[in-house]
Amino acid sequence: MKFEELGLAEPLLRAIEAQGYDAPTPIQSAAIPPVLEGRDVLGCAQTGTGKTAAFALPILQRLRRAECHVNGRGRKIRTLILAPTRELTLQIGESFQAYGRYTKIRCMTIFGGVNQSPQVRALNGGVDIVVATPGRLLDLMQQGFVDLSHVEVLVLDEADRMLDMGFIHDLRRIVATVPKKRQTLLFSATLPAAIRQLAAQWLDHPVDVQVGPQSTTVAAIRQSVFFVDKANKLRLLTHWLHKTAWQRTLVFTRTKHGADKIAKSLARAGIEADAFHSNKSQSARQRVLLRFKSPRPLVLVATDIAARGLDIDMISHVVNFDLPMDAENYVHRVGRTGRAGADGAAVSFCDHSERATLQAIQRLTRQTIPVESPPAELAATQSEPARTSAKRPQAARTSHARPGASSSTASAKRPYFKGKFPHSKTPRRFGRAGSARAL
Repeated sequence: MKFEELGLAEPLLRAIEAQGYDAPTPIQSAAIPPVLEGRDVLGCAQTGTGKTAAFALPILQRLRRAECHVNGRGRKIRTLILAPTRELTLQIGESFQAYGRYTKIRCMTIFGGVNQSPQVRALNGGVDIVVATPGRLLDLMQQGFVDLSHVEVLVLDEADRMLDMGFIHDLRRIVATVPKKRQTLLFSATLPAAIRQLAAQWLDHPVDVQVGPQSTTVAAIRQSVFFVDKANKLRLLTHWLHKTAWQRTLVFTRTKHGADKIAKSLARAGIEADAFHSNKSQSARQRVLLRFKSPRPLVLVATDIAARGLDIDMISHVVNFDLPMDAENYVHRVGRTGRAGADGAAVSFCDHSERATLQAIQRLTRQTIPVESPPAELAATQSEPARTSAKRPQAARTSHARPGASSSTASAKRPYFKGKFPHSKTPRRFGRAGSARAL
């Protein structure tokens, strides 16, 4: 199938050609027709399969039919897209700009971590499409800067991630202000029960679009795992980066401190690297991303904040320095490579404490990950050191006998006093804090 067969308008087809896309992905082929018909859609597809274009293209076509030529407050917000992270919000906004370059439709992004004044000015200038994170959007709504009473299309992207991040209450407050007569699109990488419940509340007889089994990785991604001791992971990563012909590599670690430590260690080894996590300011994160997208990219060391929020072409390798705590995050991590039909590779480092996590990942993805052998000096030990069951030797008890007392008297047990204490005629009992009080 070609994009022309989906019934898209000529300006959109021209923009798609400028992006270098030849044919729609399965999620695009399945979702675009019902969205063009005005139906609600519940979409589930693997990470990296082109979900953004699946809703962006038909939305642009719908808005183009009645393009607004008024600026300022006369131009109303007609489409609202909610996303969990700043990075994903920016990238969705960039996609709308790219696909709508030959139209007069205006799009803006709203997210926290930056001064709100430029966002307020853009709202006052009039926009058709708003892509926002729930927190900052709700803040601007409460200040009276955002009017959602004219929204025609509501999109919830990465809905499962928004629930995981605790946005459910913000989402309910935002959706309550949007007209009930609307088109609602909900896209997610997984469809747990909580998402199904929200879909039942907010979607009207939706078209259920699922491409591939849930929580599976793209077939084009070559996966492998190294068994290595935790202490040798950093040496193995350095060795692997020196020996592998990588183009753009994303390394995932579990903690922000770990990301900083790995980036500094790689830099000392002569490998350009930088950390990417939520402790960095928005401007610092954008600078790191620009370097990562450049023709001579650095190695990006990130926490799971990047597992969903990054849509960068030509990521050749993903490295799981630490396996994720949640097996589903593995799917999102490795989905940063092998996007839109391209090839990719995902490598995981697994120490002894992570074996159970690896098994959970293999059960979830319904596949066995091939094992690679590290250099002999970095190979994991075959077994843990045997745990000794011998009891710790106890120190001999010393008697504190009064001078002149016999050893038998010193070792005799102290008498148990019931009801009364010695040297006292008043019976006492212990309070909660251990202090004695008279009855």
